[in-house]
Amino acid sequence: MADIRVPKLNNNDTEYLIVEWLVEDGGPVVAGEAVAVLETSKAADELEAGESGHLHHAAALNTWIAPGALLARVTAEATPPPAFPVLESPAPAPSGSALSGAVLSGPEPVAGEGMAGRGNAPALQPVVTDPARAAMEEFGVSDSDVAALGLAVIRRADVAALVARRTGETTATVRADAPEPGTDPDKADGRQAGTHRLSRVQRAVARAVTVSHAAIPAAYTVVRFEVGPLLARTGELSRQVRRPVGLAELFVQAVATLHPAFPLFFASIDGDEARLADAPRVGVTFDLGEGLYVPVVRDTGSLREIAEALMRYRLAAAEGDFREKDLTGANIAVTLHTDADVVLAIPLIFPGTVCALAITSPQSEPVLAEDGTVTVRTVANIGLAYDHRLINGRDAALFLAALRTELRA
Repeated sequence: MADIRVPKLNNNDTEYLIVEWLVEDGGPVVAGEAVAVLETSKAADELEAGESGHLHHAAALNTWIAPGALLARVTAEATPPPAFPVLESPAPAPSGSALSGAVLSGPEPVAGEGMAGRGNAPALQPVVTDPARAAMEEFGVSDSDVAALGLAVIRRADVAALVARRTGETTATVRADAPEPGTDPDKADGRQAGTHRLSRVQRAVARAVTVSHAAIPAAYTVVRFEVGPLLARTGELSRQVRRPVGLAELFVQAVATLHPAFPLFFASIDGDEARLADAPRVGVTFDLGEGLYVPVVRDTGSLREIAEALMRYRLAAAEGDFREKDLTGANIAVTLHTDADVVLAIPLIFPGTVCALAITSPQSEPVLAEDGTVTVRTVANIGLAYDHRLINGRDAALFLAALRTELRA
């Protein structure tokens, strides 16, 4: 048995509003699954279960709940615990609260839809969870797009469904792709023998590929980097930060450092405008046989933080054990290709971003000097795929030149 208590979500509010339960009372839940959406004066947050079992609500929908209060309890049985405390009736919003205009009884009609007799009253904006907001940035979905859905609460799955409809796909959700706990995913849909069902991760990649190829006019530039000096530094750097440091860590650090000088490379396109990112958030590809994952390195202020994040993500990739928030919010991507035979790779530009960097495995290359002697240097082909609507070839070349300079520093 495990309790889910309300964390302190910000310093401005003394209580938060429960705007949605994502798992029904008594329903099965798995560890790491989002179970409820709480709205604060700043944002909407999804709270997760820490253990697997059956979820029992300790507070009702549309009630106010304070930090530290019991939100729900996870038990091994579907039967609620005896004398389980439940807040039955919704409490009114505090007077003057920033949340007093929240929707409590269903979605507000969108302007132009079902507004007869309402004059020109503006529709209330929906509550958008942080994962949904990250997905909106990732796929280039605007506030007006999600407002048109007519939902009181917008989750990541709703954004994915919207993107799927835009591209003509029939698979419309992220969370619903996962089978029910305890079921065999290879037998869950009764498909015929001789067919292969794509995994949830592969289906997510397929959707991203479809959107990317349909919407992003990509171009590509590749240069050769001498990486021998970088590799020579990795041992000492690993000892300094007490974490494994390789080319991946050094390239992530260098890419993040270029954010102030090249803000458009970290932007997203919204119609005729580019939305600039407030900070670099670098997605890094991992494919260890469990599917392609692109977790996001958000703390790029030091090499130690980067090395620690990538070490954690390598372990998660081996088990397929990522949280949803690990995989959302990137504004640039670094793709890793470790096979020694790969000399050129053109990465996918993920929807919501405008460029992706490809790093191939280091190769030994002979160099003939003027005196006839032959030396060997270690090189790697570093390519940049970029959205040609925002970035030109000259910009790409300048970015790669600055990256090379940064890595030599």
